[in-house]
Amino acid sequence: MNRASTAHPNHLRAELALAFCTLLWGSTFVVVKNSLDHSSVFVFLAVRFSLAGLCMAIFRPHVLRALQREEIFAGIRLGFFMFGGYAFQTAGLRYTTASNSGFITGSSVVLVPLLLALFSKRRVNQWIWAGAIAALAGLYFLTIPPEGLGGLNRGDPIVFGCAVSFALHMIVISRYVERHSVGALAVIQVATTAVLAAIAIPIASSVGLEQPHWHWSSTLITAVLVTALGSTAFGFSAQTWAQQYTSPTHTAILISLEPVFAAITSWIVAREHLGGRILLGAGLIFAGILLAELKGAAPIAPESPEPEIRSHGD
Repeated sequence: MNRASTAHPNHLRAELALAFCTLLWGSTFVVVKNSLDHSSVFVFLAVRFSLAGLCMAIFRPHVLRALQREEIFAGIRLGFFMFGGYAFQTAGLRYTTASNSGFITGSSVVLVPLLLALFSKRRVNQWIWAGAIAALAGLYFLTIPPEGLGGLNRGDPIVFGCAVSFALHMIVISRYVERHSVGALAVIQVATTAVLAAIAIPIASSVGLEQPHWHWSSTLITAVLVTALGSTAFGFSAQTWAQQYTSPTHTAILISLEPVFAAITSWIVAREHLGGRILLGAGLIFAGILLAELKGAAPIAPESPEPEIRSHGD
């Protein structure tokens, strides 16, 4: 029997698990944004990914016992791009909305085939071009206010750096997953992200980017637990299990809903106003993501993004 068949008894549970993971990843945008009132960016990332990496190592001890040298280096390379994605995303959230961050991050799916075409001379089909044009138009309406570039929110270009990093992460991981243990890659790249975030704390302070701080609060504790244990440790494991019992197309559709959930939770929790221009831009980006995922044979997307299969998303 095809394990991804709808006849499989675990099919419905798998799709519900994926939907829950996507809801969890989408909701973390507003959770992280609220936490930045109590912590600096790199301190938050260091704590988040240290806790996530520790939990993943505890629950996957066999992965560490079987580690090979090549897997360690592959995981470190992936961790570099993962760190870049989350650093840009979290820093950008200081200045932009959770919904904007979610949809801009989601555009990484469209960037993957374009980057492959640019650097690997791969052909880009008409659906990819259609998705790219839709996403580009959506980014314009989402980020450029009616008054023009002068009113551009500086957080949005920072988050776009996250989309580029996650796109590169997806390209690199597609070259490693066939040769190395997915579990090993996940643990190593999460640990690498934690180490790089810790290294970035004194560097950011010395060059005047931000002063490290951490003020204990229920908001901050909740954010760390939700992102480290829920979004990362649980989300990775649940996604890996679920994708055994559902089709790639269903997986793509469900995961593509992450920015939609980010917008909904931002509207409910943060009372964010979603005007017509924002909704138009968000809709165009979502359409571009679906075209790239379903028609363009693009790799399924982060993270969230998340490191085992995807990388965009928080």
